[in-house]
Amino acid sequence: MKKIDTAKIEKNIYEILLALGADPECEGLKETPKRVAKMYEEVFEGMNYSNEEIAQKFDKTFSADLDVEGHTKDMVVVKDIDAFSYCEHHMALMYNMKIDVAYIPQDKVIGLSKIARIVDMVTKRLQLQERIGTDIADIIQMVTGSKDVAVIIRANHSCMTARGIKNVNSKTYTQTLRGKFETDAVLLNRIMY
Repeated sequence: MKKIDTAKIEKNIYEILLALGADPECEGLKETPKRVAKMYEEVFEGMNYSNEEIAQKFDKTFSADLDVEGHTKDMVVVKDIDAFSYCEHHMALMYNMKIDVAYIPQDKVIGLSKIARIVDMVTKRLQLQERIGTDIADIIQMVTGSKDVAVIIRANHSCMTARGIKNVNSKTYTQTLRGKFETDAVLLNRIMY
């Protein structure tokens, strides 16, 4: 496991404040480098772990009483998982993020809270929305053994809403589809609504 270097973050935030023309020694900014370092340690916690390490961390599955043979369209869907992340291009906030995760169980199921915890850990990285879906799908496949996974994400991006084009109502939608979700439109449609 890597460790986020909060001392280096503090030092560099101090320098950024100077570069902005602010006085980092004034009362309102004196503790800002320390506060930002602490915040970064929290919101970027997922950068400490690889996808494989996240899968190991949340690899609590259940197989008892699970009879999925012959039920190839039974699925687990967790919708509207709230999340946020930071875009790696501008370090800008991706917000109002809703993530839907679906999979068709093979021999085991994962606890529902573990799905939300996987989402939380993956989004706590400098990310691209497209990669968030891929990372979540990869980890769900590792933990459940299912080939059939879908991750649908809706989010606002402050790099579009607060700067540049300043299109405040734009939302970005992405889909990461694996296995049957790629080829079965009826199955995919079941999780869309």
